[in-house]
Amino acid sequence: MVRMPRRLLSRRDRDPATGDGGPARVDPRTKNLTKRLKPGDVAVIDHQDIDRVSAEALVACRPTAVVNAAASISGRYPTIGPEIIVSAGIPLLDRAGPAVMGLKDGTAVRVQGDALLRGEDTVAEGTLLTADAVQEAMTEARAGLSAEIEAFAENTMDYLRKERELLFDGVGVPDITTDLEGRHVLIVVRGYHYKEDLEILRPYIREFRPVLIGVDGGADALIEARHTPDLIVGDMDSVSDEALRSGAEIVVHAYRNGRAPGLERVKALGVDPVVFPATGTSEDVAMLLADDKGATLICAVGTHVTLVEFLDKGRSGMASTFLTRLRVGGKLVDAKGVSRLYRTRISSFSVGLMLLGGVLALGAALWATAGGRAVLEVLGARIDDLWTAIGGLFT
Repeated sequence: MVRMPRRLLSRRDRDPATGDGGPARVDPRTKNLTKRLKPGDVAVIDHQDIDRVSAEALVACRPTAVVNAAASISGRYPTIGPEIIVSAGIPLLDRAGPAVMGLKDGTAVRVQGDALLRGEDTVAEGTLLTADAVQEAMTEARAGLSAEIEAFAENTMDYLRKERELLFDGVGVPDITTDLEGRHVLIVVRGYHYKEDLEILRPYIREFRPVLIGVDGGADALIEARHTPDLIVGDMDSVSDEALRSGAEIVVHAYRNGRAPGLERVKALGVDPVVFPATGTSEDVAMLLADDKGATLICAVGTHVTLVEFLDKGRSGMASTFLTRLRVGGKLVDAKGVSRLYRTRISSFSVGLMLLGGVLALGAALWATAGGRAVLEVLGARIDDLWTAIGGLFT
């Protein structure tokens, strides 16, 4: 069972006559929109099968409503993003159509029933998803999951044919200046539970000092956690300029034909990157790079593990991650979700014992010196006077 975020605002607290409105913030890419989405805005997206990470990012921004031009649950597989949004008390207008993407940013709009209104004019009509509607769509999507599994298997074999030399022999892995030989490597992807897992891994990072690799936005996740990335790998579509200027070595993930959309952006910042052409995803590139350059252990945070997570990513190429994990083998330790497995807990009794031990140690240290004994005697006299005064109040 997925644990849902705390509800932001009860549906009963809203006035159905006026709807849920605010300035529209429009972007076809959800991850770009959440960078500028603020509480009280109406998020307008074009996102088929809203994945969990995107949904959690939207909920964290606290919009008054989310309007999706596409199908939030297409039926391909049971994506849980819409459930997260609806359970947070945020109205989700589904299948509003492409017309909503033509709204000017900042236009005052509101969701009322199954319609998106601008003033009294109807901009678009869709379906306002309820919790029951989401559950019904999820049930139907589970029935069609077998077709997605077959497609996933086909994509896996296709990737194996295209990249067998890279997978088995390391052909095509570029040289880098960052030394990974004989070291631990921590790869961070901005995926499920990455913040909590990074916090739990803080003692590990402090003790073993692994090479820190941020995959696209994972570099910003490292910086937010007060770490400095050593290497940034990705197509550079979701990493900040601050991260790219952090001093980390940059590896731009390019298509197999050598075209690298993120290369121009990196060079414009005055950074000379390494280019790694590969068919798979950027997290695959990071793992293959670490393995080829001699890392003894690869610890992964926020990466994709299960079939549903691969499908949730929304890319047919996620099949490459399955094979990459087989290729890396025993070196890979998946830390995703470790924060849910273990949390350090200190009982009140233990805290009390620690405080008592500290007081006794301080008292012993003071008693060992003449000045300390004088302080303790004065303190004892003060406590005795206070105790006498308290006793006098009850006699």
